[in-house]
Amino acid sequence: MNFSELTKAYKKFLKDIKKRKKEFLSNKNNKLKILKELCFCILTPQSKATKCWSAVEEIFKIGFPKCRKSMIEKILKSKVRFYKNKTNYLFEVAKKFDLIYKIINKNFEPQILRKVLVKEIKGLGLKEASHFLRNIGYSFDLAILDRHILRNLVKLKVIKTLPKSLKEKEYITIEQKFINFSKKIKIPLVDLDLLFWASQTGFVFK
Repeated sequence: MNFSELTKAYKKFLKDIKKRKKEFLSNKNNKLKILKELCFCILTPQSKATKCWSAVEEIFKIGFPKCRKSMIEKILKSKVRFYKNKTNYLFEVAKKFDLIYKIINKNFEPQILRKVLVKEIKGLGLKEASHFLRNIGYSFDLAILDRHILRNLVKLKVIKTLPKSLKEKEYITIEQKFINFSKKIKIPLVDLDLLFWASQTGFVFK
């Protein structure tokens, strides 16, 4: 994707992007929606986002977290990778969710809250924590550096090559480059993330 293709796609998807951002903001004070988004983000590593969200809808439909672990494993097995580990992560986060909810409502700076969440929640790295905070409308200024974002940043010459791994220092460095690029082309960071996804899939998702 070059810059002209990017701006053309932005015009095409802008209405849907605005709608999705409103949905994220509407999640901010809804405890159940926040838990669902947290579960979604825990499931996403190396798995398809649409299947992860489908799994979240299913597990809550059967009464998660007040249900047997085997029932959750059965649902996750066909939808996400590392389903046994992720099942454990979901139950662990459910046990401490009241504490996490209190932390979220202390109004920390987004970067600080992201670090706290990564420390407190198993299965949540910088990427997943950024994704979570975006999806609950807490911050639209953190980068979700997954593979599709990184590939687009290479194509747009924001970064030279795909990183082999993303430790905290490298994550923050690339995030800042992405933020600077966003400011330069005058398209908000959150819009770019949703746009990159939509350009590949044909629809705006989470």
